[in-house]
Amino acid sequence: MSLQQNPTPLSLEDMTEPQISKGEILLRVTRCGVCHTELDEIEGRTPPPRLPVVLGHQVVGVIEEGENKGQRVGVAWIASACGHCKHCVAGNENLCSEFQATGRDVNGGYAEYMKVRAEFVYPIPNPLSDSEAAPLLCAGAVGYRALRLCNLKDGQSLGLMGFGGSNHIVLKTAQYKYPNSKIFIFSRNPDEREFALSLRASWAGAIDENPLEGLDAVIDTTPVWGPISEALKHLNPGGRVVINAIRKIESDKEVLLKLDYPSQLWMEKEIKSVANVTRKDVREFLELAAEANIKPEYQEYDLKDANHALLELTQGRIHGAKVLCI
Repeated sequence: MSLQQNPTPLSLEDMTEPQISKGEILLRVTRCGVCHTELDEIEGRTPPPRLPVVLGHQVVGVIEEGENKGQRVGVAWIASACGHCKHCVAGNENLCSEFQATGRDVNGGYAEYMKVRAEFVYPIPNPLSDSEAAPLLCAGAVGYRALRLCNLKDGQSLGLMGFGGSNHIVLKTAQYKYPNSKIFIFSRNPDEREFALSLRASWAGAIDENPLEGLDAVIDTTPVWGPISEALKHLNPGGRVVINAIRKIESDKEVLLKLDYPSQLWMEKEIKSVANVTRKDVREFLELAAEANIKPEYQEYDLKDANHALLELTQGRIHGAKVLCI
């Protein structure tokens, strides 16, 4: 059921404190970022394996029990993987068939306490506050992975389709890593386009506007298909579109039937998807964010206002990321 049909899908409940086993830690949660993937779970595109479920996978807190008690750490989307398949051995546990996500059982991220395996938490660098760190654990880390998958070189042009929680952090990251590259922002929302220009984007326009020069790579974070088609129109030969989304909605899928091979796919253009983040992605990005002073723009909400935060996410309100204060 969509948020339009049910604008209050979450309920505030008292729950028992989870009990940890060997190799796990108990985390007292202080912040949890709000992600579009929560909408995918609520609306059934990536349904949780069981109910009830406590959502959340951009979690910051303090270890109450277990290894490194008292340490401030973060928890990201990856909660476990098998550890021995070819993908895990190569450091790509995000492709593991036994990959499991955080926040998909009753001990997930919006609760005051959560348990997690010790090897899947990350120390938070001191320059980052709890609210600044939370969006970096998914929106930032998966955006960092998408940016790496672009194979961009300094001086090449980058397009960003959509300008929400992830791509506004990608903009700041790309400006640091590729200072001579132009970055073009595409958004249906005029306020988001103004927001992008305030962050020194090279250009900002609507999804179907022409940026007046070709793009060497594009990162698409939107939930629909149309921006992929538009991105391919502007892509230079040998360029790559990276889709940074767990799922796409079905409403405009027919746009794919109208793709023009000579102008949109020929000349070795590529389309690549982001699967999930790895632990290496999260560790590296937290270190980079601290080094380069990459901090998200964010709005805080009380835990009791989680439904309101989700609704504003669907409506494109509030620039940047949304963070729940626990």
